[in-house]
Amino acid sequence: MSVDEAVDRAIRLAGEGRRTVLGIAGAPGAGKSTLARRIVSAVGAALGTGAAVQVPMDGFHLSNAALDALGRHDRKGAIDTFDGDGYVALVRRLVGTSATDDGAAAGPVVWAPDFDRRVDEPVAGSIAVPSATRLVVSEGNYLLDDGEPWASLADLFTETWFCTVDDAVRVDRLVGRHMRHGRDHEAASSWAVEVDGVNAARVAPTVIRASRTVRT
Repeated sequence: MSVDEAVDRAIRLAGEGRRTVLGIAGAPGAGKSTLARRIVSAVGAALGTGAAVQVPMDGFHLSNAALDALGRHDRKGAIDTFDGDGYVALVRRLVGTSATDDGAAAGPVVWAPDFDRRVDEPVAGSIAVPSATRLVVSEGNYLLDDGEPWASLADLFTETWFCTVDDAVRVDRLVGRHMRHGRDHEAASSWAVEVDGVNAARVAPTVIRASRTVRT
């Protein structure tokens, strides 16, 4: 489906009454975060501010200090540079703390971590998800991975979407992103191909487990 079709579907899902927890997967640079932001904005405009919240998987990056200690900093973004168990636990909480059909609160506010690209670090307790939130949109590379603990997510998300885009466009996006955050063109290009490229190769086959694909 197109981006416009995806946004329209998200609005419909959010209007069904019960909480929807939508997972958006895809390779690095596929447009997951951009799509998630557009959905949250559109749902907010249609159903009211706070009706949708974006919760990125990137909030579960291990800290740079932890990656240094583990010897994994030079491939940050690989699946073992995330706290997968912590992310799965958060999704379980998001599924289980929504308001009831009559609007009564079913649980407390859930606080989720964010990722600050300016300092290249996760930031705990940054995103509030009240029980009245209709739609939670969570995006990340590995939401459809069949390894543990990630495989548990398939039964938690209401739907899982996979973003697809031409590889040349995806790599150009990544180079631009890395340059905006301090790398020169050579280093940005190298990271986009040698590090992000390895992760993209792992993510690509997981499209078969998606509910729908979105062309970004």
